[in-house]
Amino acid sequence: MVWLLVLPALLLFISISNFFTIREPRTDSKIEDSVSVIVAMRNEAENVAALVQSLLAQSSLTDVEFIFLDDNSEDNTLELLRLAASGQPHVRVIQGAPLPSGWIGKTWALHQLFKASRGEIIVSIDADVRITPDAISKSITLMRSKTLDFISPYPRQIATTLGERLIQPLLQWSWMTTLLLRVAERASFSSMAVANGQFFLVRRAALTASGGYESVKAAILDDVFLARALLKSGSHGVVVNGAAIAECRMYTSWAQIESGYGKSLRYAFGSHFGSIIAVIFIFLTGIAPLVLALTGSLWGWLGFALITCTRILSAIRARTRIIDSLFHWISSTLLIYLIIYSYLKRGEITWKGRAI
Repeated sequence: MVWLLVLPALLLFISISNFFTIREPRTDSKIEDSVSVIVAMRNEAENVAALVQSLLAQSSLTDVEFIFLDDNSEDNTLELLRLAASGQPHVRVIQGAPLPSGWIGKTWALHQLFKASRGEIIVSIDADVRITPDAISKSITLMRSKTLDFISPYPRQIATTLGERLIQPLLQWSWMTTLLLRVAERASFSSMAVANGQFFLVRRAALTASGGYESVKAAILDDVFLARALLKSGSHGVVVNGAAIAECRMYTSWAQIESGYGKSLRYAFGSHFGSIIAVIFIFLTGIAPLVLALTGSLWGWLGFALITCTRILSAIRARTRIIDSLFHWISSTLLIYLIIYSYLKRGEITWKGRAI
């Protein structure tokens, strides 16, 4: 049974390494580069006011433009955007063109925004993200100081309901335990790409060289695939800890979690075979140790303790509830369910009023 400790021990080693070496945007400085902050919005009326306020409060940016695109919303997003932009010289609101064949909604919106922008640095932010006034300047300062072409500051994931608390912490835990970040930021292997499109910064030249958003026009996981395209084109970048400067509440109910993960998880592991490997990995690390422990196995208890430690380290960095780490086995079971659900419901899931 000692072999069961090998994988948890490896994950703990990676977690400890990342815990002490993960980069964080900490230093603020005056940004002379031209910056374009682009935001795609569809049916986001409830987010307009707080988002615009959060962005207009950004400091230390000497040359910045904010461009919002309304992606054919069915609510009053466009009217609210125009009202919020009124009298703001650095803010533009554009109305998105109809979705062409072969594109998904978000990448088509980002493509239009990129074409309309002029900045040397492109900052894309999701409508449900809130950032501190120094978030963009700190992120650009970090990107410049480490001579990176892109970074993805991972926001703190707000989780309130039980379903959110069981699933959302797995987002950061998944890469905190499987990827040595200091190696990844200088590597050119697409397999080491991790990104979160909620908050993403990239040099315009690097984005253009990678083929831009057109290179990921049909990718449901557009953020990860964009990071892969950037690495393939010779750029360097990495995910960083943005918990202190950004936060996001992706979902507010289990139904939203099912729809959100249902649209993406079947694409997350590359193939059917990759999904099977992922399910086996999740079972071996999240469920099997406790099952063995409950049968009286000391090795099972040790494996459970090691995996719990990885969750605790991730929770500290992500600023989420440490107590939820004890229920990793439940989180793992639910994640396996969501992977299977994503395959069973393919073609039946809609997002923002569009079929996925």
